[in-house]
Amino acid sequence: MNFLKISSIVLLFVAIFAVGSASAASCSDATLKGVYGSILSGFGGDGTPRASVGQATADGQGNLSGTYTKSKDGTILTGTVTGTYSVAKNCTGSWTTNDEDGETRHVNFVLDNSHKGWQAIQTDSGRVASGFGLAEGAAVCGENGKELTFAANLSGFVINGTSVVPVAYGEQVILDGKGNVSGSGTFSLDGAIYIVPITGTYTENTDCIGSAIITPQGLSALNFYFVVVNAGKEILLVETDAGTIVAGNMQQ
Repeated sequence: MNFLKISSIVLLFVAIFAVGSASAASCSDATLKGVYGSILSGFGGDGTPRASVGQATADGQGNLSGTYTKSKDGTILTGTVTGTYSVAKNCTGSWTTNDEDGETRHVNFVLDNSHKGWQAIQTDSGRVASGFGLAEGAAVCGENGKELTFAANLSGFVINGTSVVPVAYGEQVILDGKGNVSGSGTFSLDGAIYIVPITGTYTENTDCIGSAIITPQGLSALNFYFVVVNAGKEILLVETDAGTIVAGNMQQ
């Protein structure tokens, strides 16, 4: 291989590296702008389980505001949240938020999905919590008569007296576009497996926030708060029954 060929190859690799570096390092506060849904679960400073789902608006200038529903050791709370965020050039970032129950949270995140979402972890000492967020995107929300089928996966805990019982739900959920739920699911309740049909109802508002009641045959009804994201292709959910700390998502 002669010198000219070697030089050409070297220049090619340099050019590829330069383009890759430039495209990878292209973020700022302005990258995070619009309406997003998020889910975060883990354990609080007292060691009790927590789970939350929220919807927030980022203004592209480092400010956040939104609403949330969360289970704090089985106590269901709703409210508003405000905060600030910062996005570095390499598409990593952090935010600080304050909510109505007096908690301040610090979170580090990495943007993903072509900057349409993030993976996040709480950084407050004594807390162990992580989750992710997705842009609402071009979702057209509301009960518009269009039937959609989702695969759902949720997990967490149910408080039964002094015991904390692990649970997991895997379901096929059909929303008929008119407020009705059907489908089937597999439910693991402290290791006892139930494979049963589901029925229920839901309400989806035009702001892409909603609620659902899903009843597995032979089991108690399950109540959920949800946020629609990813152009309507995904839904983030948290159970709102007292004594539960259960959250997850549904995808088309």
